[in-house]
Amino acid sequence: MNTPESEARNPEVSGTSLNAARRERDLAELPGEVVDVLVVGLGATGAGAALDAASRGLSVAAIDAHDLAFGTSRWSSKLIHGGLRYLGSGQVDVAYESAVERGVLMRRTAPHLVRALPFVMPMTPAVPRSGALAVAAAVRAGDVLRLSARTPRSVLPGPRRLSAVETLRLAPPLRPYGLRGGLLSWDGQLTDDARLVTALARTAAGLGARVLTRCRAVALTGDGAQVRDELTGREFGVRARSVVNAAGVWAGGLVDGVRLRPSRGTHIVVGADTLRGLTAGMQIPVPGSTSRFLLVLPQGDGRVYVGLTDVAADGPIPDVPEPTESEIGFLLDILGSALDVPVRRADVIGAYAGLRPLLDLGRGGDTADISRRHAVLTSPGGVVTIVGGKLTTYRRMAQDAVDAAARAAGLDAPPSRTARLPLVGAATRDRLDVLDAPSRLVQRYGTEAPLLTALAAEDPTLLEPVVPGLPVLGAELAWAVRHEGALEVGDLLDRRTRIGLVAPDRAAALPAAEALLPRAALR
Repeated sequence: MNTPESEARNPEVSGTSLNAARRERDLAELPGEVVDVLVVGLGATGAGAALDAASRGLSVAAIDAHDLAFGTSRWSSKLIHGGLRYLGSGQVDVAYESAVERGVLMRRTAPHLVRALPFVMPMTPAVPRSGALAVAAAVRAGDVLRLSARTPRSVLPGPRRLSAVETLRLAPPLRPYGLRGGLLSWDGQLTDDARLVTALARTAAGLGARVLTRCRAVALTGDGAQVRDELTGREFGVRARSVVNAAGVWAGGLVDGVRLRPSRGTHIVVGADTLRGLTAGMQIPVPGSTSRFLLVLPQGDGRVYVGLTDVAADGPIPDVPEPTESEIGFLLDILGSALDVPVRRADVIGAYAGLRPLLDLGRGGDTADISRRHAVLTSPGGVVTIVGGKLTTYRRMAQDAVDAAARAAGLDAPPSRTARLPLVGAATRDRLDVLDAPSRLVQRYGTEAPLLTALAAEDPTLLEPVVPGLPVLGAELAWAVRHEGALEVGDLLDRRTRIGLVAPDRAAALPAAEALLPRAALR
């Protein structure tokens, strides 16, 4: 096992490390360079574009006004899914692309972060038999997509019918009265969407990309940007041969002619004890819809996420969207329609909302009906903007954006190779299973998990929980500061870990986070 001292000399670790010292060096050197690709935005797609370009041998700078995964990428359902919903709306190509990218993540690029999650769809009295037949057909079609995407059953088992007894065994909170059984299916679940973005950014950094948070693009052109360091206020120019605008819901504010129609998805957070004995996810059909489901998602950390809504988000784009009480009530109502004991408002310990950057095609209608296909737009000035899509297909979106940027700038770039490029921490399941580290750390850090436990050699308290009753260890916060680019308290509590989803937990963890950061960086 590596010690903390050898860890600093380990090129596999130090080369991918993001921290305050590396940020200062990159900020000092970048103004004198002309990079092949400048990426604006460090969500999943932007970090993916930085990785895609760097893995092709292009020089890359990637910036974000805030932090890694600050926007939409940290507010998802944490699912890497095969597109069952898109089959229901006839978007077979979108569903197939989702199934392919799900297989890439689960088998090659991030098997430590994505694992199979069983889902139970209960056949309650609210689900007519005709609807049950339609759902069963869609689930079978989804399994055909799994097969066509070449994802083996050893990775994602096949669907099957469940008796009422089997359904209740997997999902004890369901109301037994009138329950006709259920459908069991499988999909991919992320340990944490923000951890995926962090892994993408660090893998890109290991290939030479300059990854800079708290750097805001105040003006963007086809050959670079005027950038402001949000920590110091200093402005400087970045020159680039090509520019990718991956700013998500803020993309339209950087390039003229990009029209977005954001939609808001809301999730609530409840304690695992509120949904007693739940060992599988649940898909509860939304009344009046054949393709929308309430998702109930156990997280393995004593929390369960329940979502999502899909409503138009009109008006200015906030930095941090807030769920409304009506959306929380809607989720509770749908959840309560299937449970033996309803979940009440007082049981909700947290909530979050995210905005999807959907392309406005000028057709009106509900945002739930807008296609999740992504779009690559090249402005007259040469800026390439990538919008739409979803978390599962970030890699393909990034690939298409870099392809377009290379064409626009006449760059000699080889084909993308990210479909077979493991992210930091990735390894086969056999190798992950024998690592000398707690299983929770392996699920979040993969092969780097033993390095986190080794931090105890310098401070044994780092292997203690940050907050009593929560599984997050002090070593995770220390690792985030040293290697994952955490510069502020919010980076540690709201993105590198998810302590911040529950306000009392965040308050309790604040002293530990502050103690690990330079005083000047605290906000």
